[in-house]
Amino acid sequence: MKPLDRILRPAAGNISRREVLRVFPALAGLPWVGNWLTRRWHHAWPGCVVVPQQTEGPYFADVKLNRSDIRTEPSDGSVCAGIPLRLEFNVSHIASSQCSPLPGAIVDIWQCDAHGRYSAFRDRRAGFDLRKQEFLRGYQITDQSGTARFVTIFPGWYRGRAVHIHFKIRTDPEQNSGYEFTSQLYFEESLIESLESHDEYEGNTTRRTDNARDRIFQRGGDLLTLSVSEDDEGWSASFAIGLEF
Repeated sequence: MKPLDRILRPAAGNISRREVLRVFPALAGLPWVGNWLTRRWHHAWPGCVVVPQQTEGPYFADVKLNRSDIRTEPSDGSVCAGIPLRLEFNVSHIASSQCSPLPGAIVDIWQCDAHGRYSAFRDRRAGFDLRKQEFLRGYQITDQSGTARFVTIFPGWYRGRAVHIHFKIRTDPEQNSGYEFTSQLYFEESLIESLESHDEYEGNTTRRTDNARDRIFQRGGDLLTLSVSEDDEGWSASFAIGLEF
């Protein structure tokens, strides 16, 4: 038999006992398997990663903007200031112990700007009214390989929350029978610290909440943390997710 570390191929997300037993049912009688593998590997098969859902939050607006680059404000063409971030979703469907790319799924993302403000909403406490704007929102439809790509900015922050990006995946939002998955993406603290002093973010005087102190992050945020790499245009990251429905 090949060693397990030769069989398991890394991707994004943590491997669970349930996922291991799908592939190695003979290990079901070994109670230590799930915990040992979770400690040893922080990855699972590409596209087959099951991650936790998290709250939609108060700032989702179904503005139906089909666009890859969400940095622009549609009303005047202005571009949100911030460090560019290219974000790729790789969405798969898990069914009958099989994992396959999920084409035709609608992936929405929305986030705050460098100063912690969301478009399409008014927040009296934070002192902004942006109900007539739609920057940093948009959706893409996954292609035949289950991929959806966006260009956005590295998010800012606001009171009480770690730095994050919201996302929602829907198989058919026009039908009541359609599947919907909502969660959030996070960043490593070391990366946030290296970027928060850039000019675009210096005007954000709100005290930043780190991941460990964010109660929403505490409910599975480690499985939703992006691995980000630097390139000539800014930063890029990909996120693999498997949906069970």
